[in-house]
Amino acid sequence: MAHEPKSLQEAIVFFSNPDNCIDYLAIRRWPNGVTCPQCGSDSVSFNAKRRTWKCASHHAKREFSVKVGTIMEDSPIALDKWLTAMWLVTNCKNGVSSYEIARDLNITQKSAWFVLHRIRLAMQDDFFGSKLGGEVEVDETFIGGKARNMHKSVRARRITGRGKSIDDKTAVMGILERGGKVRTKVIPDRSKDTLQGLVKNHVTAGAAVFTDELHGYWGLAGEYEHQIIDHAVKYVDGRVHTNGMENFWSLLKRGLHGTYVSVEPFHLFRYLDEQMFRFNNRKDLDDAGRFDLAVSQIVGKRITFAQLTGKPN
Repeated sequence: MAHEPKSLQEAIVFFSNPDNCIDYLAIRRWPNGVTCPQCGSDSVSFNAKRRTWKCASHHAKREFSVKVGTIMEDSPIALDKWLTAMWLVTNCKNGVSSYEIARDLNITQKSAWFVLHRIRLAMQDDFFGSKLGGEVEVDETFIGGKARNMHKSVRARRITGRGKSIDDKTAVMGILERGGKVRTKVIPDRSKDTLQGLVKNHVTAGAAVFTDELHGYWGLAGEYEHQIIDHAVKYVDGRVHTNGMENFWSLLKRGLHGTYVSVEPFHLFRYLDEQMFRFNNRKDLDDAGRFDLAVSQIVGKRITFAQLTGKPN
């Protein structure tokens, strides 16, 4: 296989060759050799004309392509367009809209929207079984329309304050291990049970936990080295601050407000997955590395248009 791409320009040229696309995906999907997705047999033959494999065993669906069993399954969109879209969404810091993908790849906006959501599925982190430790920042934010952009009557009706009622916005909680990774989750409320339950699920006991003065965090000191920064007084007190999480929220909202503009609450967790992927891999991997990681996670993940929208195609 030719020299693998290191930049977007190189990726577009490289993946314009269908054989390069198949080789790139096959090597990452089957590092020890191609096997049948149905029976697992390695006795397969490649049809260069059709660019598919055929299993020697006789069973249903014995002929398969590199798309089978991935986020790309049953997609009529060519691999070069899929991989270009994946390069863009894994590396554009503020995300990339479906309208822009549609123009760049010459596909419909509906198809581009579907492609992006399937790529976000592949970008989901697989480290949720482990816990964060060391110094950990915990914070929450609200996602929704900006009050200054609303008509006075709409603002009075929708902005209800920052108490436990969050009917006007969607609440998101974030947990950041300093020097490590971030985890986020859409939460139903900011009650003590919700906030402290997530901290205990994702943070190792005995870790140093830094939060703001929200009462929902009170009581963590029994299990953690809990320290509070009162934002009404100051934002930093030595090591006590939540500026790392504030940085992540800034990046997230820049993408949501500037690129995606309007995100439905029931799809918000997918956009969180996208931003977490880029944030968590910003230091250790370059553009090619992030792309390669996303490609390695496309197998075994599939979502249909009906599942995404809740209605038939």
